[in-house]
Amino acid sequence: MKFLRNILDKQKPNFQKDGKFEKFHYLFEAAETFLYVPNLVTKKKGVHVKDMIDLKRMMMTVVIAMIPCLLFGIWNVGHQHFIALGSTASFFEKIIIGSKVVLPIVLVSYTAGGLVEVIFSTIRKHPINEGFLVSGMLIPLIMPPTIPLWQVALATVFAILIAKEVFGGTGMNILNVALTARVFLYFAYPSDISGDVWTYYGDKSEVINGYSGATPLALGATTVDGTNTEEVISLFDQYSTTINQDGFYSFLNMFIGIIPGSIGETSTLMCLIGALILIISGVGSWKIILSVFIGSYFMSFIFNLIGLNEFMLLPPEYHLVIGGLAFGAVFMATDPVTAAQTERGKWIYGFLIGVLTIIVRLFNPAYPEGIMLAVLFMNVFAPYIDHYVVLANKKRRLNRATV
Repeated sequence: MKFLRNILDKQKPNFQKDGKFEKFHYLFEAAETFLYVPNLVTKKKGVHVKDMIDLKRMMMTVVIAMIPCLLFGIWNVGHQHFIALGSTASFFEKIIIGSKVVLPIVLVSYTAGGLVEVIFSTIRKHPINEGFLVSGMLIPLIMPPTIPLWQVALATVFAILIAKEVFGGTGMNILNVALTARVFLYFAYPSDISGDVWTYYGDKSEVINGYSGATPLALGATTVDGTNTEEVISLFDQYSTTINQDGFYSFLNMFIGIIPGSIGETSTLMCLIGALILIISGVGSWKIILSVFIGSYFMSFIFNLIGLNEFMLLPPEYHLVIGGLAFGAVFMATDPVTAAQTERGKWIYGFLIGVLTIIVRLFNPAYPEGIMLAVLFMNVFAPYIDHYVVLANKKRRLNRATV
């Protein structure tokens, strides 16, 4: 790699002050520091706390944690495609189909968002932020496989501009950038982000009779809006029989993720592997992840006791493996910028996300997936949670001091 280092050193003066390409200094710097560790050092005087990780390495750790979800998503897109056609295929055939669908979405997301980052870096004359390394991967993973590529680009640009750049860039945003992109599409182009969009069919004339591509949440929602009054698990079994796939919506199948859904959200197992990477590396908060699951289980258990409709009677553990709950808990709720920062606040923040997710699922059949709205709602209230936690700590210490 020495030849690459020599090329960068030779071109570097052109991008420095008074150089021919001075305006693109931060673009060159971003490429250089992506390949090599920056050669900047702290001042020699004084004591400094040193760490092996910087923002770029932190973001890359999150991207690595998402790779299991991405790889499984690629395979599952191909797998669901062949189920819809009523045919069998080899592992590699499924990978090929999945790659053709998923990789262009990832490429468009990174290209559109990267262009916005470069433009703002050039105009504002600040280093290119590495935060989009994560957002650029999150956005494709929370999209349905049939999403038009132009909508991916439009949503990405909208999210970067409105959710991040207007607030000052990476580290200053109030809302999760990736979820903002999904919300934009949900309200701007609802037909392409909801309904029968979770399976890539190709030529729809070939789809087997009875296959609808319905997600578990969509089936459960039919018991809320009155179109169906049967037990949700019975609906799962009926649908599995209809498409000739025994155990299609079994608990184990949903935990592994071999079901229709957004590209990277279906597999709770892959999300937990990602969570393990984030927790061991110290990048993700185990308190937030665990509290989201606790809050979801608690709220679904309460509604299970109330039982006003069949969806409420679904066993609480099923809510932990259907929809994007696990993905949201691991990769969305733990966003260090938009999440609560105090230790007690993390428990409260995560617990309320879990509670709100179940409430939205059970009372909003038009959009049964609640994790997106729950996380965004709690993003807004995270600073208030930290504020009151700090006030409570101060009050408790003052009381101890006066005793």
